[in-house]
Amino acid sequence: MTLYVLYGSKKYYFNVEMEIRKIIHVDMDAFYASVEQLDDPSLRGKPVAVGGNAERGVIAAASYEARKFGIKSAMSSKIAAKICPELIFVRPNFSRYKEVSKHIHTIFRRYTDKIEPLALDEAFLDVTENKMDMKSATFIAQSIKNDIYTELNLVASAGVSYNKFLAKLASDQDKPNGLFVIQPEEAQAFMDKLPVSRFFGVGKVTADKMHELLIFHGKDLKRFSLEELQSYFGKGGTFLYGICRGIDNRLVESDRKRKSIAAENTFINDVFDSTNFRNLAQEIIETLWKRYENQDKKGRSLSIKVKYFDFTQITRSTTLTTEINSYVQLEKLAHRLIENVLPLPKSVRLIGFQISGFKDVYFDYQLRLDI
Repeated sequence: MTLYVLYGSKKYYFNVEMEIRKIIHVDMDAFYASVEQLDDPSLRGKPVAVGGNAERGVIAAASYEARKFGIKSAMSSKIAAKICPELIFVRPNFSRYKEVSKHIHTIFRRYTDKIEPLALDEAFLDVTENKMDMKSATFIAQSIKNDIYTELNLVASAGVSYNKFLAKLASDQDKPNGLFVIQPEEAQAFMDKLPVSRFFGVGKVTADKMHELLIFHGKDLKRFSLEELQSYFGKGGTFLYGICRGIDNRLVESDRKRKSIAAENTFINDVFDSTNFRNLAQEIIETLWKRYENQDKKGRSLSIKVKYFDFTQITRSTTLTTEINSYVQLEKLAHRLIENVLPLPKSVRLIGFQISGFKDVYFDYQLRLDI
C-alpha cells in the first residue's frame, strides 16, 4: 500500500506494508565486559575495561560499573585510568565472545529464521510469523531474554516495534535488562519528543548541524520539506523525512552481507580552512569507528571522499595487508589520507570516510586488537 504526505500543494509518497510487522531488536548489555565478568567472578561488581592498559591503547568495551565514571568505548585507556583509578583492564578474548554469540543466535533461531545480525552482541528479529506461533512479539522478546539469562547468565535488553528504527530505539530505553515496546499508535508521539541526537546514525556533527537549523526533536524535522532535508542531509534526508513520521520500510535481511561501512557529513557552510577541515574530519572518523567496532567483520581498506562546493569530488584510498583492528590504527590511516588532500584547492561541502575490503570473521577469523 502506498501512502502520501501533503506538504503545501505537493504529495510525497511512501510505501507502507499493509501488514504491521513485529520487529525485535536484541542488544546484549555491556557484552564483552559482561562475558569477562561471567568467566572471572572476581571481576563482578567492579569497573572493567576490555582492551588497552593504564599506559596505552583504546577501550573496546566497558562494564556498567565503569560507565558510571564516564568510561566508554573508543576512549583512550590512559584517560580512562585517570578518570577511574580502580579501573581493571582485561585483554579481549574474541574467540570466547564469538562462542557466546553463536549460542545467543541458537536461541534466536528457536523463534525465527529472520535474523539480521548487526554485530556479535545485537541483532534484529522479524517475528511477524514465528516458529512458536506466538501472537505477542513482547512475549517472544521476554522469552528470548529469559533464555539468554537462564542458559548463559547474561543480560540482554530488547526493543519491540513495527519497524527496525523504532525497535532499535526501544532497546536502548531501559538499559540494562530493559524491555520497551513502541506500539504503532504511540510511534508519532514518541518520535515527536525524541531528541535528534538519539536518532540512530545521527552523529555529533549532524546533530550540531540540525541544531543550527533549530531542529532539536523529531517534531522539528516535520517543518522541512523532503527537498529541503535532501539538500541539507543528502540521501539521509529522505530517510529522516520518513522516520520522523514513524515510517521505515527496511526489511530484516537475514542474508545481508555488508560490503562497507561509511560515515560522512555535508556541512551547512563550506569549509576551506585546513585546521577546520581536520577537526571536522576527526569527528567523522570517531563516528565511523563506533559503527565499525560493532561489526563482526573487519576490513582492510580505508577511503576518504571530499566533495567540493561545485559538487566535483575526489576519493583517495589505502589498503593494508591485514585488517583494521583498532581506533588508533584507523586514525593513523585516516590522517594520512587527510594530509593527501590538503591543502584544499577549493572549499568543501562534504567529507566522508569508508572502510571496505571485508573478510567475514564471524566463524573463521580470530579478531585482534592492537594493545
